[in-house]
Amino acid sequence: MRERHASRNARRAREFEAFVAGAAGRLLHAATLLTAEAPDANPRARRLLALSLAHTYAYWDRLHGEDPYDRARQYLATRFAREAWHRYGVLGRARRRPVGPLGPLAPQERLVLVLRLYEGVAEEQTAALLGLPAERVRTLCDRATAALLHPPPAPARPVASEAKAATP
Repeated sequence: MRERHASRNARRAREFEAFVAGAAGRLLHAATLLTAEAPDANPRARRLLALSLAHTYAYWDRLHGEDPYDRARQYLATRFAREAWHRYGVLGRARRRPVGPLGPLAPQERLVLVLRLYEGVAEEQTAALLGLPAERVRTLCDRATAALLHPPPAPARPVASEAKAATP
């Protein structure tokens, strides 16, 4: 009995290690896009990844044919959404602008964009995962895509201060 239990635990550990070896890089990249951190300085993304993998490992034996990558991605997305809600709340408290490529986007826009375009999750699945209507997911994705493709112009340099500096 003890040997069978040890054998099952060893097999579970090997399967999970193989899953992590194949999926951790992509999940970390998705988490880095979500948090809008720089790829080489992403502590929030690494924390999201660790929590997602820990959750997936805890449910490993109960997956019963379910894709572990989908489970990990779902947890990553819902955890990010929950943290963004607690961090920024309804009032949208002032926040510093993240430095990553998706930094100009609001957290919900980043979440929808990453799930839809980077992860290839269907609109209906994204809506169900986030508890939003499909039309809202479509609108958020369109708005985020437009914001990235057509960023607002940089503010113009002040002309008056240059003229003063040039005058002797």
